[in-house]
Amino acid sequence: MIGVAVVGYGYWGPNLVRNLWEVPGADLRWVCDLQTERLAGVRSRYPSVNITEDFDEILKDPKVDAVAISTPVASHYPLAMKALQAGKHVLVEKPMAASADKASRLVDEAARRNLVLAVDHTFIHTGAIKKMRELIDDVVGDLYYYDSVRINLGLFQSDVSVLWDLAVHDLSIMDFVLRERPVAVSATGTSHLPGKPEDIAYLTLHYQSNLIAHVHVNWLAPVKVRRTLVGGSRKMIVYDDLEPSEKIKVYDKGVVIDSRSPSRRNKEDQLRVGYRTGDMWAPQLDLGEALACELREFVSCVEHGKTPTADAMAGLRVVSILEAASKSLARGGAMVNLEGVKCLA
Repeated sequence: MIGVAVVGYGYWGPNLVRNLWEVPGADLRWVCDLQTERLAGVRSRYPSVNITEDFDEILKDPKVDAVAISTPVASHYPLAMKALQAGKHVLVEKPMAASADKASRLVDEAARRNLVLAVDHTFIHTGAIKKMRELIDDVVGDLYYYDSVRINLGLFQSDVSVLWDLAVHDLSIMDFVLRERPVAVSATGTSHLPGKPEDIAYLTLHYQSNLIAHVHVNWLAPVKVRRTLVGGSRKMIVYDDLEPSEKIKVYDKGVVIDSRSPSRRNKEDQLRVGYRTGDMWAPQLDLGEALACELREFVSCVEHGKTPTADAMAGLRVVSILEAASKSLARGGAMVNLEGVKCLA
């Protein structure tokens, strides 16, 4: 059995605790939170689990093999680093750290100690995203664009911008489904509450090929939208996470270029664009809970010394893009080069 502790029992922590309680091979030993009233809920639901407000108490327990961290972003680095230095494997909520430098230090520390460092990129464990990756590899053809909208009313964060709160989900998905890495990023956005981070932002990622990716995130929308469009030379995909069953739809639509003979007198006739309209189909998806799948994988990786799907390098890549996007925001949307970032190679 792999002894596990959960740090943070606020928004996401209860989901981690619930799933780890049920994961075969996991022994949920501790839940840690600075707010005592939250821990009372743990005691009533899981009476055999130890509770504490002292993180060091967890690290001193020799039966704790791994720590799952679900706390505010600013605390990810110090908690994860301390756990790694204590010889514990770590699963940390996204984004992995508040800067690329800190994320890189976590990567190095985990590698030096031969410990598993996983990032909670939950969406990549859903049946919909796994199917999207399969479709992009097999039927979409040459990628033209990746366009995502993730908007809702709130929840406002005081410590991070809407990019770090919402766009991190899309970046983790893109890191998983797209084989190509971005080479530059530009971002624009604004804040409508005095003294608060940006609550609306538009992020564009540029690639060596003709692929372009765009993400729109917004805390001020009257409706909740979670929709992604992927366009390719052969097929197009619509992913709607709010759809109860048909989250992925594949469209046999596109453009057909007819290059006519250059001997034609009218040069405008040399290139003709036609439109292809075929069937739409919705593939069957695995509707199992993504977090349960992710935690089973994490426990297995700890037990057998394997590399998780969302490993430390995936976490570093996402943080590096977010950091570059923040620089672009501060510069009024100026393009920031990513080619020098080693983790994106």
